[in-house]
Amino acid sequence: FTSRVEAVANAIEKSRESCKNAVLASEAFFPFRDSVDIAAEAGITAIIQPGGSIRDKEVINAANEHGIAMVFTNLRCFKH
Repeated sequence: FTSRVEAVANAIEKSRESCKNAVLASEAFFPFRDSVDIAAEAGITAIIQPGGSIRDKEVINAANEHGIAMVFTNLRCFKH
């Protein structure tokens, strides 16, 4: 995929029925709120990510707007 938004949308599409009340985990931070908005539409209720974006506040606000719990690990797991 060429973008994180496409990757999130594809993963949600493939697991549509099991996304309701699911947790989304990411090995990288969310640089914009768009992926959070897509996750909310699918019924994701929690997100775990390392954080570290200069726009973390915007991403947190998006999660709060959608009632999504968000956990920051402060640890990147990018191993490839």
